[in-house]
Amino acid sequence: MKSKIVITQPIHPDVLQKLEAVGQVVMNVGPEPWSAPVLQSHLADAEALMAFMPDRIDAETLRQAPRLKTIACALKGYDNFDLAACDEAGVILSFVPDLLTEPTAELAVGLAIAAARHVMPGDQIVRSGTYEGWRPILYGTGLHASVVAVIGLGAVGRAIVDRLSGFGCAEILGVDPGQGDGRTTPVELAEAVRRADYLILAVPLTSHTRYLLDADLLGQAKPGVVIVNIGRGSVISEAAVAKCLAQGSIGAYAADVYEMEDWLLPDRPRSIDAGLLASERTVLTPHIGSAVARVRLAIEHRAADNLMQALAGQVPQDALHAVT
Repeated sequence: MKSKIVITQPIHPDVLQKLEAVGQVVMNVGPEPWSAPVLQSHLADAEALMAFMPDRIDAETLRQAPRLKTIACALKGYDNFDLAACDEAGVILSFVPDLLTEPTAELAVGLAIAAARHVMPGDQIVRSGTYEGWRPILYGTGLHASVVAVIGLGAVGRAIVDRLSGFGCAEILGVDPGQGDGRTTPVELAEAVRRADYLILAVPLTSHTRYLLDADLLGQAKPGVVIVNIGRGSVISEAAVAKCLAQGSIGAYAADVYEMEDWLLPDRPRSIDAGLLASERTVLTPHIGSAVARVRLAIEHRAADNLMQALAGQVPQDALHAVT
């Protein structure tokens, strides 16, 4: 009898065919995620799960999935998955560590430019039907000759530095106590906040990074700073950002990730801060950091390979064990 494989979002037909060759597949046709009870009903007799960004796996979910052997995540960040609970339940957890790096770094730089150069308000002016040619409006700032701080120098942070290196920045500051980058000037977070014209957040969400940028630190920011968040929503306080935008102390805020998406946090907000949505100085994208068609296909194939390796009794190439 084939193993039951549960897939929480629709996947490419080629990947689906690959998985159907080794198991009985139950797939969500999406794009809306299953409710928790529906997911739990599918997992009750499943051996394998392919999970995506909206999924949340905790100890209670695992208790109700006694046959589950592996969770193959088609994503990089693992903050929505209880690693210790998976380890205790004997469930092999795997992620896709590197395929999302380049497109996410590209988006970070794109968001920085869009926010600092007032691309969204400019687009609205042209679409309004009232545009009659150049006027002395919407003056912003550029990456050239600016001080840019990259907070987090993991794979994505270093890829952002790769791209910034061609813009002629006055200086690139690097904030990461665990690793460095020879192309950056290493500084503490507080110094970066005080000096930078741009702050780009590329840190994962952990117990140490939640609200890494809070109201106190934001109050020390250089006037007019442009902040870009492509890490995780909860590494910054959206409420504090909204307040600073309203007061005019922050020049612009661009984000591809939001506090409401950090599913494993019981006290997460259930919606994006209204102040961010209302501000004319925000650029907000719907978590599209890896939304490049060929990249998404490669991610699905990699996750499927991890899943099949686990079902075959092997250690998946991208297996991740509990961390502290």
